[in-house]
Amino acid sequence: MVTTERTVDELLRSTLAAVAPGTPLRDGLERILRGRTGALIVLGHDKVVESMCSGGFSLDVGFSSTRLRELAKMDGAIVVDRDATRIMRAAVQLLPDPTIETTESGTRHRTAERVAKQSGFPVVSVSQSMQIIALYVGGSRYVLEGSDVIQSRANQALATLERYKSRLDEVSGTLSALEIEDLVTVRDVAAVVQRLEMVRRISEEIAGYVVELGTDGRLMALQLDELVGGVSSDRQLVIRDYVEASRAGRSQDEVQDALALMDANELLDLVHIARILGLAAVDDSLDGAVGPRGYRLLSKVPRLPGAIVDRLVGHFGGLQKLLAASIDELMTVDGVGEQRARAVREGLSRLAESSILERYV
Repeated sequence: MVTTERTVDELLRSTLAAVAPGTPLRDGLERILRGRTGALIVLGHDKVVESMCSGGFSLDVGFSSTRLRELAKMDGAIVVDRDATRIMRAAVQLLPDPTIETTESGTRHRTAERVAKQSGFPVVSVSQSMQIIALYVGGSRYVLEGSDVIQSRANQALATLERYKSRLDEVSGTLSALEIEDLVTVRDVAAVVQRLEMVRRISEEIAGYVVELGTDGRLMALQLDELVGGVSSDRQLVIRDYVEASRAGRSQDEVQDALALMDANELLDLVHIARILGLAAVDDSLDGAVGPRGYRLLSKVPRLPGAIVDRLVGHFGGLQKLLAASIDELMTVDGVGEQRARAVREGLSRLAESSILERYV
């Protein structure tokens, strides 16, 4: 089975959700830990898995945590279906391809890693001696930790996110005021994109903690949504405002992917970000003037459909022309009647006043 890094990450996240606190599978795993018996559990059943099974017996019965605990008392692996709703086989010997490379030393863990690589299904290994639960997904190994440890890390990450989000709001507000005054430089755009990417990365880390916490992470999920709601769309709008495919050498989606692939050092380098955006000058100066198309500010005008925003930007070509347009000029755009033109004119005027007041007051 061919897997990409993204599909492995998605599979790991879905597996973490399946073994999160509050799920029947996690309850069964904790029962096994308390019983100090150890276990090897394959989370999926198909012809490939069946070909690796030797001995044991077929069950095909409904899943329950108590059944999992009792079956783990016997030697051999347990095979459940992908959704962990049925137990398919128990007490089986797994015989994966011995030529598959593994970094593990223990028999149970070596088997788990090889089965995960060969079948493409996640495999759970419960260590009897070390009292840990390890997940094998593709070629990666992930050790489950207690809710208290995860909660502590998540709270620290949440506090960091609050600080970064506050700074993002500041630089975004400054960018809005500079856009109104037509004083935007490459540095200003790169700084906003940098903060947006930082907030996105921290929020993704917290989202992973929320998945691991299961029912214990519901309150944290609400806090995360409140903090980062709209950040993803802001990122897209800034890129639409300033990125030209002809200058960046890549599409807007490719620019977002390139930003996501930056390492920590590259993320701190505004020149590197400007290069990805296609805004860097020949001498890598960040002081060159740039102008937005107007997507970001138009998105803040209430009840303005995206199709109308596209037409307005396409017709006027830039924010300054939109700000200078009269109601009659706005009405020349297809789908913009007098009422909508007045709403756009008044909405942009209010945004201009509030942005400049926030900057200078």
